Amino acid sequence: MNSEKIQELENQEVFEKGFLGTKYTSKDQITRIVKIWLCIGIFMVFMQFVIGAVTRLTGSGLSITKWEIVTGTLPPMNADAWQHEFDLYKATPQYEIINDGMEMGSIFQVGTFKFIYFWEYFHRLWARGMAFVFAIPFFLFWRKGMLSKSLIKDLGIVILIAMGNALMGWIMVASGLIDRPWVNGYKLTMHLSLAFCLISYLLWTTFKVFKPSPKVIHNSMLKSLIRAFTIVLIIQIIFGGLMSGMKAGLQYPTFPDMNGKVIPSVVLDGSQWSVDNLVNYDTNGFTPALVQVVHRGSAYLLIIIGLWYFIRSRKVLSNSLFNKTNMLWITMLGLQVLLGIFTVINCKGSIPVGLGVAHQAGALLLLGFTLFCNYLMTPRKV
Repeated sequence: MNSEKIQELENQEVFEKGFLGTKYTSKDQITRIVKIWLCIGIFMVFMQFVIGAVTRLTGSGLSITKWEIVTGTLPPMNADAWQHEFDLYKATPQYEIINDGMEMGSIFQVGTFKFIYFWEYFHRLWARGMAFVFAIPFFLFWRKGMLSKSLIKDLGIVILIAMGNALMGWIMVASGLIDRPWVNGYKLTMHLSLAFCLISYLLWTTFKVFKPSPKVIHNSMLKSLIRAFTIVLIIQIIFGGLMSGMKAGLQYPTFPDMNGKVIPSVVLDGSQWSVDNLVNYDTNGFTPALVQVVHRGSAYLLIIIGLWYFIRSRKVLSNSLFNKTNMLWITMLGLQVLLGIFTVINCKGSIPVGLGVAHQAGALLLLGFTLFCNYLMTPRKV
């Protein structure tokens, strides 16, 4: 056998024996069922974002006061069990400070205990469902040799991120059960950021499975612009998490100004720039104002970079996939800007649930299109 044939077989990794006698397939020979499974996983993670956003915006996240991985799979099954859960919630600062007098109600009755319990329970149940959807097929595909070495490695990282985020989710919830009526905004942002990391890595893994060898766009200017856009978008997403965790939108529900000013005077006051104000953000107006200034400022920067990138990308005529992706990408950017504006101007007294959920989902879709643009400009390893 000549050296070229040997190299070809090594690159394909066709049925190479591995751990416990398992086999690996080629990264270019992933079957249709595995691809469908990856798409189902992406859909479930996307829906977890939506369910999590509803849970957060309806103030439901602290309704379940225990982290019971196994026994917590079943909801309360009778009146006594419901009353027990309600009594546990009544001992939390959120009930004492905000929801004192709340009724048991029903899962369809907004503002009652069963309603907020349902959304937190659904959020946790969906996460458990994702674990089964990922774990069981992963084991079966692995044992049958339907996965490549690189895919197993990538999915292993996805699972580790998911486990870390589940732990961070409980740390976040626990921060709102002792001294404050809401979860800590910084911990909420860490939980949300890890969720974005999870779906980003899963998306990139799926790109490699569906398009292992796409036609690469070799354009240094476009590559620099989309990378700059990606970095600013990451900052935008992080500060979006802080906006949500600190309920910063409630302070300045106006656009394009912030209650009549370009930058609130509290941000320009040097005496307000202290570690204590940043840590104890819910006792002062400085940190929420600063977070909203950065969130809005990064949005303007995204628009500038995005338009520049899109105009330059129109000169690439030889790649229809790249052009179609850019059209979807610029459309999503425009929609996300509009969703952000409508969300903030409707934050009068409370954050609008529908718009808030749509804005978070829009951020996820925009990130997905941005990652694919990056992918089409990233050379593949041979």
